[in-house]
Amino acid sequence: MTTAVGDAGGVVTAVDVVDSDPTSVVVDVTCDTADSAHAEQVVDILEELPGVEVRKVSDRTFLLHLGGKIEVTSKVALRNRDELSRAYTPGVARVCLAIANNPEDARRLTIKRNTVAVVTDGSAVLGLGNLGPAAALPVMEGKAALFKRFAGVDAWPVVLDTQDTEEIINVVRCIAPAYGGINLEDIAAPRCFEIEARLREMLDIPVFHDDQHGTAIVVLAALTNALRCVEKAISDVRVVVCGAGAAGTAIVKLLLREGVGDVVAVDRAGALHRGSPAVNPNWEWLAQNTNRSNIQGDLRTAIRGADVFIGVSAPNLLNGDDIATMAPRSIVFALANPDPEVDPREAREHAAVVATGRSDQPNQINNVLAFPGVFRGMLDAHATGYTDDMGVAAARAIADTVGEDKVNPTVIVPSVFDARVAPAVAAAVRAAAKGGQVVDSEVDSDVDAEVEGRTAVPGF
Repeated sequence: MTTAVGDAGGVVTAVDVVDSDPTSVVVDVTCDTADSAHAEQVVDILEELPGVEVRKVSDRTFLLHLGGKIEVTSKVALRNRDELSRAYTPGVARVCLAIANNPEDARRLTIKRNTVAVVTDGSAVLGLGNLGPAAALPVMEGKAALFKRFAGVDAWPVVLDTQDTEEIINVVRCIAPAYGGINLEDIAAPRCFEIEARLREMLDIPVFHDDQHGTAIVVLAALTNALRCVEKAISDVRVVVCGAGAAGTAIVKLLLREGVGDVVAVDRAGALHRGSPAVNPNWEWLAQNTNRSNIQGDLRTAIRGADVFIGVSAPNLLNGDDIATMAPRSIVFALANPDPEVDPREAREHAAVVATGRSDQPNQINNVLAFPGVFRGMLDAHATGYTDDMGVAAARAIADTVGEDKVNPTVIVPSVFDARVAPAVAAAVRAAAKGGQVVDSEVDSDVDAEVEGRTAVPGF
């Protein structure tokens, strides 16, 4: 077996005997392969060996997911009867009555103060499509782990076995009392727009669709520094956004909020323009509020002479020759994953700044730069909602974390592991929340105490 693995190009790192009897032996063979396709080739070769039966195949990624990636741990010790009586009955009854008399005390005295629900229906999982709630759960677990790792936020996956808009809205409304914020995730457009809008009207906690706003925040941050590199002002550039779904629409709206010179949204039907068929209300809004010159035609037509290309759509739509038709010192953000809209190597032959969504390329535009700090800031401020002002403040904080002296065409965003990012974003969002009065006035006086020392007990 080890010879066969070696002949297939694998490197055996361990052979462990699991079980044996007079007629057979069970072994674990651990080996390194180039990728998952190479691993499958190794398995196929082993299965062809006489007398060999491959029972189970796994890898480090699957092993990391065994049993899930998050857990609940208690913050209080329950070592004796006295501690139990205060954490649970009868002492907990006093806290229940206090919250019943003043519901806002739930933010002080329960997990609501630091907890976010990560809600999905599994209808748009990563770039994989409509996989359903069970298959979406690993992504939501990962999101919750990122919340904790980068911002100390306790997040929990809520995967819903329905894709009915009304049911989703009602379920989230019903569970909202336990949470300080709602993070909508991987819900397909255009339903995601209505779900978010209506939940924002109903709830007194922030509702944030990360596929929209998280992406838009990081794109704006990256564009801010990219424009510094090419010495262009946002008010002077024409931007083409490929993909008029959740992320693309949010990017367009945030760019308009920042005073972009012109922005053209492109989808399968081509450039959205006045006169485009009203496929849905979202496309109709884009057609009426973008594309100042009313450009018509396909993506290649739209990007001619454009200063910036932002792709949140599908792989391999463009090539280097297409990028060459853009304006001098152009900027290309090809964010489709795992394969971008244009090969970044080809794009770099013609564009001044290139970014992707991949971790193996320079300038990775990743939502983890935004959402942990955004929710940390909103929770700290006891915010009752999310606003575009918070998004702009977060984008500026991310961009400024790089530092003007270090910004260059290969470094326009900080590393996702830069420990300065989440605190900077949180502080910016908290300031924006307080400046816009998107906070609960009854609890705002406790915010400073929470931020300065999270173990401090608020006045009660």
